[in-house]
Amino acid sequence: MSYHQITSEERYRLSALRMQGFGNPGIARELGRHRSTIWREVRRNAHVTDGRYKVEKAIEHARARRWRSRSHPRFTEQQLCVVWQRLRQLWSPEQICGRLRRCGQLRISHETIYRHIWADRRRGGQLHRYLRCATKRRRKRYGAYDSRGRLAGKRMIAERPASVEHRKAIGHWEIDTVLGKRSKHCIVTLVERKSGYTQIGKLTARTKEQASASTM
Repeated sequence: MSYHQITSEERYRLSALRMQGFGNPGIARELGRHRSTIWREVRRNAHVTDGRYKVEKAIEHARARRWRSRSHPRFTEQQLCVVWQRLRQLWSPEQICGRLRRCGQLRISHETIYRHIWADRRRGGQLHRYLRCATKRRRKRYGAYDSRGRLAGKRMIAERPASVEHRKAIGHWEIDTVLGKRSKHCIVTLVERKSGYTQIGKLTARTKEQASASTM
């Protein structure tokens, strides 16, 4: 017989039956439950001093247990072996969780897979070596500097010399690009700040080499 968790309605009935003087065996018969289930429910949620069964406390504890089980699911060794088999075939954690979920085999997030991998590494394991970026630990960037899409060593406009800012000398250029919404092509413009001399070129690929060739 499969086990089903006791419901909130059953908890209220349990409390009412206890107030009427029913013992655990009698309550179990009334609710159609095994008496050990009732005994365990009462033991978990009875008050430590007067022994009274607290319905609100029972419901609160049940919700907390349900939240913890969903937030930190436990997986068997057999389930994890399915994950590691694909990892050793150089699948990414994102690919693994997507395929297993699509096939109905296992519901596991890629974040959970990464957690298991790094925990294995701390224990001296080698699973991390099958990651495509094995030496770079995946991390969340909350509250941290995000370097994606930024040029390393780039000087900000506010830091440029006064002679450049006031256009006193020739030889300082500004470069900009105009990108199409649904096209890989783009236009690059170079403007000399003092004279206003402008060069415009069309790029067929967004690379520095193409920009140099198009503006020559």
